[in-house]
Amino acid sequence: MVSLLDVQEIEISYKNNVPKADRYIITCSQDAYAVFLKAFHEKVEYKELFYIMMLNNSNEVLGITKISEAGITGTLVDTRIVFQTALKAHATALILAHNHPSGKLEPSQADKNLTSKLKTAGEYLDIKVLDHLIITKEGHLSFADDNLL
Repeated sequence: MVSLLDVQEIEISYKNNVPKADRYIITCSQDAYAVFLKAFHEKVEYKELFYIMMLNNSNEVLGITKISEAGITGTLVDTRIVFQTALKAHATALILAHNHPSGKLEPSQADKNLTSKLKTAGEYLDIKVLDHLIITKEGHLSFADDNLL
């Protein structure tokens, strides 16, 4: 027989320690790129990383988190982890980002498929996927700006 003490406790927490006046507001893909570039810093040309930026209804950045890190040519992204994190932060919108260590800004078919999958999943949870950026040291590609979203 299982007692209550044998069951794992799930704890959900979110701390917003940034004063409202100091939050970044995203108005375009260039704003998002500038914030993401700080998160990727020296690894932008080293190996592929996937981050999400969580936003509130006013497009204020609630936070950024790394979802996955892998090799030179790809990384796996678990939809459940993306939205678990977004739900914890009470995000109403997301901007996705990953880097191409090769420096090429062309999205692969896998990039397009992942974006579509995450956008659809977000629609079920009322969390908008506003954009997906491919990041390089020299610039970025915005799925939203290029009508790929």
